[in-house]
Amino acid sequence: CYALAASLAVLAYGAKPTTPAKKAPAKKTVAKKTTKKAAPRTTWRNRQTVPSPERYKEIQDALVAKGYLRTEDTASGWNQSSMDALKRFQTDQKIDNSGKINSLSLIALGLGPKHDANPTKAPDAVSQQDR
Repeated sequence: CYALAASLAVLAYGAKPTTPAKKAPAKKTVAKKTTKKAAPRTTWRNRQTVPSPERYKEIQDALVAKGYLRTEDTASGWNQSSMDALKRFQTDQKIDNSGKINSLSLIALGLGPKHDANPTKAPDAVSQQDR
């Protein structure tokens, strides 16, 4: 009860409360940094996704060699006849016949990943001493 009377007396006389008011935090001025973004690292997600004109020609040549495409159809670059030939090849190979170039189609055409022709040591060669 005494605390209530004391607080009413303080309010009546216009006295300021005894607790200090909180100050707003000062804003810091930060200079903008002008940094260059590093070049993105080449990963499987951002590397080349469209074959080069030379690669298209290799694919067409392989389709010609296997009898799925006529030589005269290769003169105008990768076109509908090339896609149709690839679809026929994919169907015969029991691969998804989308007509799109994919790794299974390239491997079936003999155009899979290129490896070093002269390996330094055969991986499965084991000498008699190692046994």
